[in-house]
Amino acid sequence: MKKEGLEERIQRKIDQKTKPLGALGMLEDIAFQIARFQKTETPKLEDPYVLVFAGDHGIVEEGVSAYPADVTQQMVLNFLAGGAAINVFCRQHQIGLKVIDSGVKGDLPDVPSLLSLKVARGTANFLKGDALSEDQLAKCAQFGEYAILSSLPSSCTMVGFGEMGIGNTSAASLIMASILDLPVRDCVGRGAGVDDQGLEKKITILEQALEKHKGSLGDARSILKAFGGFEIAQM
Repeated sequence: MKKEGLEERIQRKIDQKTKPLGALGMLEDIAFQIARFQKTETPKLEDPYVLVFAGDHGIVEEGVSAYPADVTQQMVLNFLAGGAAINVFCRQHQIGLKVIDSGVKGDLPDVPSLLSLKVARGTANFLKGDALSEDQLAKCAQFGEYAILSSLPSSCTMVGFGEMGIGNTSAASLIMASILDLPVRDCVGRGAGVDDQGLEKKITILEQALEKHKGSLGDARSILKAFGGFEIAQM
């Protein structure tokens, strides 16, 4: 008789609950993932935390966003004041929250709820060159590890990641287009709410940026260096 593997045991335990098969829908999929991540049939969610990484993007100077770069700083201050949707969500569900300054242009207060891991005051404009240097990319990896080790209690078994950064949907669109080899137009959205004219402008600028870098996009690291944000790289 073939010995059951962990995934089979997890699924059998879910299926044997007193309910019709699959009756809990996506909740069953999530439970399966958590059990698999924790490598156990009896997973525990203890001291969950959300880390919100924030950084600015040089591409904003090209007018790809409905809002100016200083809104990143304003939104981070709102997180720190407890007034954003993520604050409400975390309070409602007793989830810890830490905000990380990965590369916000403006100055932020020295408060316990903020971890300052600022690489620089925003990335470079990727329409003109790489968004990150090699040194900055390496620093982001170090800082990302430090954010986990310094922010989470040893009893934490689950961490979620969030981001804030005006212009980061432009970065995300080009990362997606590069990794999946898709047309830029298929990867671009309205971000925080650009109108039809703004969307077409955004697509045109991002197509130009992808064309500029296409000869150097050999792997995930080079893609991140070309288009990434400090908050994206640290996550």
